Amino acid sequence: MTDAGSALRPYFAVFRARFNLLLQYRAAALAGFGTQCWWGAIKIMVFAAFFRSAASTPMTLRQAIDYVWLGQAFLTLLPWSGDPEIARMMRSGDVSYERLRPLDTYGFWYARAAARRTATPLLRAIPMVVTAGVLLPLLGAPQWGLSAPASARAAALFVLSMVLVVALSSAVASLMDVLTVATLSDRGVNSLAGPLIIILSGSLIPLPLFPEWMQPLLGLQPFAGLLDTPMRIYGGHLGGTDAIAALGRQVVWAVLLVLLGRMLMARFMAKLQVQGG
Repeated sequence: MTDAGSALRPYFAVFRARFNLLLQYRAAALAGFGTQCWWGAIKIMVFAAFFRSAASTPMTLRQAIDYVWLGQAFLTLLPWSGDPEIARMMRSGDVSYERLRPLDTYGFWYARAAARRTATPLLRAIPMVVTAGVLLPLLGAPQWGLSAPASARAAALFVLSMVLVVALSSAVASLMDVLTVATLSDRGVNSLAGPLIIILSGSLIPLPLFPEWMQPLLGLQPFAGLLDTPMRIYGGHLGGTDAIAALGRQVVWAVLLVLLGRMLMARFMAKLQVQGG
């Protein structure tokens, strides 16, 4: 094994252990799946009424329906809160043990975040895609279900974009964990970041439906890469050079947020003090 492989091996082990642990929460995933199916159906009914009454729209109803179902399938990819265990460690003082591990603390937390952003969505995405993409058409309602990707190219770019979503989402979640260390509580971080991410990622309303004057800003901000980019690529609303540019923005924001998280962690951990006994 190469030196790089040996160095990364502990983080892969952390990822694998955390991933296997999170896969055990099947009952919670089933409950969440039911809730997301119901919420997805409500959103589709609202959008159907909106598109029937609108004179012109920036995307078709078919694209909006695919956007909604995929958004519900991968809802838990959104980092609307930090790691609750890290918040608990901050309250108890156990975060000091993190400094004793023979590992890079940021890399360790990033691996945990990446496991959380893959295992939890996986448990809900598979039944959601089967329900919306297979069951609804079999029941005679293909117009309300999830359609196939717009093209083979769109499918390939969608898969690539989803890989980048995990990287970007893990970077955002790790940054929130670092800010939890800085503020000694996760309440403020979660209260501020959660609503912003839900709105600016397109989870609540597809970003193309926002006012025209907001589109340039919405496309450049990092949270668009958490949901809006892959959903629009899948439905063909984002293609060609625009899709490649959107993928590039995902990469840039993931790298920048990782660098920011590492810089802040080095600064805050150096000043960390644990009191008690």
